[in-house]
Amino acid sequence: MRKVLIFGNSGSGKSTLAQQLVNEHGLAHLDLDVLAWQPTTPPVRTPLAEALIQINTFIGQHDAWIIEGCYGDLLELTVPQANEMIYLSLDSNKCVENAKNRPWESHKYPTKEAQDANLEMLIGWISDYHQRTDSTGKDAHDALYDNFDKLKIKRTTNQ
Repeated sequence: MRKVLIFGNSGSGKSTLAQQLVNEHGLAHLDLDVLAWQPTTPPVRTPLAEALIQINTFIGQHDAWIIEGCYGDLLELTVPQANEMIYLSLDSNKCVENAKNRPWESHKYPTKEAQDANLEMLIGWISDYHQRTDSTGKDAHDALYDNFDKLKIKRTTNQ
């Protein structure tokens, strides 16, 4: 049974790849964006312990799955259960291009207009990837990939 972690910068193609694998292999899919943030204004990160409960519930309900996101701290919690890792390590300019062209993510935004209203902030976030020192930055993602001792793939393109 495949138990896949997909991660990388925002706009790197995580959700698109996850959906392809879901369609091809019938895997269950968890997008960490839906549990990483509490539905408040402004958004506040969900405490790790609470997110872990939700992640473990998802894992317990499915024999084969994909968990995807940019949150290294949440992904790290799933490493013991995963048997495959895909790191989308694309150039930030390509991630910005992907973000500008992404379809409406109805599970995250009530409308395409609401999603597009967030685009300027997202482009700044994508551009900061190499400078971020938290679990969503390139250094954290590199470490997550380097320390994984099972099947792992690093992609530098969306092909």
